[in-house]
Amino acid sequence: MTSISRSPRSQSKPQRGVTRRHMLAGAAGLLAAPLLRTSGADAQTARPKLYIADMHFHLFFGVGRRPAHTQPLGPSMARAEASLVSWSIVGDMPWLKAEQRTFVQKGQPTAGEPSAWLADEAARVKAHVADNKLALVRTPADVAAAKAGRPHVVLAVEGATFADDGLAQLRAAYDLGVRHLQLVHFIDNRIGDMQTARAAHGGLSDFGRTVVAECNRLGILIDLAHCTERAVDQVLEQSRAPVVWSHSSVHVWPRLLPVFTGWKRRQLSLAAAKRIAAKGGVIGLWALGDDVGTTPLTYAERVLDLTRRLGEDHVAFGTDMNALSRPALSSLSDLRVVVDLLLARGAPVPLVAKVAMDNFARVLITAMERRGA
Repeated sequence: MTSISRSPRSQSKPQRGVTRRHMLAGAAGLLAAPLLRTSGADAQTARPKLYIADMHFHLFFGVGRRPAHTQPLGPSMARAEASLVSWSIVGDMPWLKAEQRTFVQKGQPTAGEPSAWLADEAARVKAHVADNKLALVRTPADVAAAKAGRPHVVLAVEGATFADDGLAQLRAAYDLGVRHLQLVHFIDNRIGDMQTARAAHGGLSDFGRTVVAECNRLGILIDLAHCTERAVDQVLEQSRAPVVWSHSSVHVWPRLLPVFTGWKRRQLSLAAAKRIAAKGGVIGLWALGDDVGTTPLTYAERVLDLTRRLGEDHVAFGTDMNALSRPALSSLSDLRVVVDLLLARGAPVPLVAKVAMDNFARVLITAMERRGA
């Protein structure tokens, strides 16, 4: 979660019979960077069905302009042919306040409060999942089913503040169904340092190391988004399973001076992204308009740029849906537009399949398969 969710941007009404997808597909030729075009024979061959995954997605209950009841997840996934969505519960939400298009800490939770918040919010998520006739990911077989097109939701948590009360709370989260855990977010915790606050742990704390080990033992995918790069490197040294940076973007050029703009502080350096990739990990691209532009076309361009810099095995969609201002993508259907744009421009089907689904599915399965190893 990065900035305040606002109402969807206004759009001019297309001519009768022409959809937004048609207009964007027609603009696909504007993708700046060259791609391999399909041959005539390839173009005549039916493309395999490509299902979509989102590595970092939000729905909220009773807050924001578009709460969950106004956009039920089942129909949203069906329209987009999305079959693997990581629904990220904001683990520190009660202790955050909005300030200058970002979030800052407004208080310190007492013992037990974050675990109680997680349990309550997880119950709401699971009720929504059940009401929408979706399935929850608990095993590698569930991920395989999602790859085959059966819609599944990954229960994720953004900010492991609940673990401050001890590793037993991490095991309790696993029992709730959590399979994807982001270590830090916007408030202080015992695990490690975050990008948007003064470092207090020298990266990953000793307790944070025990959390990493326990995530590996349980089979929970570790998410390094919001971590400082020192914490990133320390987790990479320790983790037995690949990790993800679920959402934000990569800044290409080294920075010689400190950055104070909120969203720029959230970027990852290219060098750190490559280190995550070298260990088999995956980087998710968010849909923040100030960063990636405000259309699916500009988002598609950035996706392609990342695949060239990191390799096609290490990039995924991580939209931060419903938690951004001026987003490039306002629905899962917009991710389908991105896939259509990539294919229309001639991006190889295997590359698109990896970015759209396979890369996230692979690291999620690997984390679960190495459980207890």
